[in-house]
Amino acid sequence: MKIRIILILGGIAIALALISLWMGQQAYGWFPPQASLEALLIDRLFSVLVTLGTFIFLGVVGTLTYSMLFQQAGKYDTSDGPPMEGNVTLEVVWTAIPLVLVIWIAGYSYQIYDQMSILGPMEHVHLQTQSRGMATAVAAPLEDAAGAAIAPMHPIEVHARQWVWEFRYPDQNVTSTELHLPNNQRVKLVLQSEDVLHGFFVPAFRIKQDIIPGRVIDFEFTPIREGRYRLRDSQYSGTYFAAMQTDVVVESSEAYQQWLADAAAHPPVLAYNRAFDEFHRAKKNLSAGWKTVEPAPPPLVNAPSHISANLPSGQRRQL
Repeated sequence: MKIRIILILGGIAIALALISLWMGQQAYGWFPPQASLEALLIDRLFSVLVTLGTFIFLGVVGTLTYSMLFQQAGKYDTSDGPPMEGNVTLEVVWTAIPLVLVIWIAGYSYQIYDQMSILGPMEHVHLQTQSRGMATAVAAPLEDAAGAAIAPMHPIEVHARQWVWEFRYPDQNVTSTELHLPNNQRVKLVLQSEDVLHGFFVPAFRIKQDIIPGRVIDFEFTPIREGRYRLRDSQYSGTYFAAMQTDVVVESSEAYQQWLADAAAHPPVLAYNRAFDEFHRAKKNLSAGWKTVEPAPPPLVNAPSHISANLPSGQRRQL
């Protein structure tokens, strides 16, 4: 009888494990495309957590369902259940297993975030005192065929302000409101905020770095998929923070160099700033209303975003 019960429980455990593994593989499709090496790390961690969560969920729900269906007292049975004195072995097991599992999950998660090196507020404070305002967040490295780490490209300055992103390529003397990056190359961004707390967040890259005023953060990551992705401000930075979005364009090295050359030859123009535009249109239409911070003026750039480029020249001049 005991052997039969053990075989049944073993078969159920195997079935639950197979279902959980299948669910963990499905979790990879719940996110945007994996466009960076960091995305591979995060998605792998999430898949493991989904697998474990599915196994525990099905095990608990299955046990409760079985108990409710097959362990009911008789309709007119009002007697007390058998006395229970406790089971030390069982209590040790159901305490030890979750404890070990939680410690393992915490260690694995820490390893992933340590590889990505996303800086939190405490790291900013400590690094500020140690390095006079400079902080470094070095994410998962890209290695060549020989296994050697590939050095990052020349840094790109990222300036965040209410409510616009501005990107500067100092070596080429190019300024843009759209972030262009070469594919399969180590990228180094120098993140700075000119007013309040902002957050550099690209869902397709699975990276999110806080940008704190008064701090200069060197942030590295590696794009691995060509395409156009969305950059958002992950921190509430004021009234028009939802409008603080732009595109990140990942392209081949040749296309990237061509874009830099074309942008350097382009005369500076005023970029379209949605927050600035909405603020002044609302100001004209309303005689009174809630006061808010006036958005920063549109930046003067060599390479405006595709939204700005598609506006009529007269509308760009009005900005």
